[in-house]
Amino acid sequence: MKRLVNLNDVELAARQGVDVIIDDQTIITPYAADRAKDLGVRFVKKKETESKGPDPTEVQEVKVVVLGADHGGFALKEELLAFVRSMGYSVIDVGTYSSQSCDYPDFAFKVADAVARGEAQCGIMIDSVGIGSAMAANRVAGVLAAKCNNTVEAQSAREHNYANVLTLGAKIIGENMAREIVRVFLTTPGGAERHRRRVKKILTYSNEH
Repeated sequence: MKRLVNLNDVELAARQGVDVIIDDQTIITPYAADRAKDLGVRFVKKKETESKGPDPTEVQEVKVVVLGADHGGFALKEELLAFVRSMGYSVIDVGTYSSQSCDYPDFAFKVADAVARGEAQCGIMIDSVGIGSAMAANRVAGVLAAKCNNTVEAQSAREHNYANVLTLGAKIIGENMAREIVRVFLTTPGGAERHRRRVKKILTYSNEH
């Protein structure tokens, strides 16, 4: 799946002081290339051996969390940013940065790509209902996105399904429930070997068919 690097990606990298990681499937827009020169942002090609990213079924300590939202989830994202930081995690905010109307797949892909590349161990994406963002995130290889409405689902998503991206619906759940779901999701590791075996079947299906 080809990845598009646009002006927003370059400006985000400049704000965070990081390089933009690319590979042979990356397309850089002309505006992004020009802006990168102005801001001193580098495009760094990832080695072929690194391009597959981390195995989501390998239990990792969560240190970095990437958050994203569309306009419907913007307000809740802003609340959760502070909450996730208060838990001791480093946070990457990939937007959106206002309540102006935008397309949820753009930001779901940013969250999923950051997790797939190993820049963050977990991702959280918020739109109005959460379903569309889960569909989008699950298109990215190596991502297991789960939409959760309560802590039972959040625990199961991690323990049984090794989910590495959580999607939330801002119109479905309140701020307090969102915090509890996020807390459980980030602190629950993957479970027994039988669950890992089953999840690997999901991850390998597209390659085998």
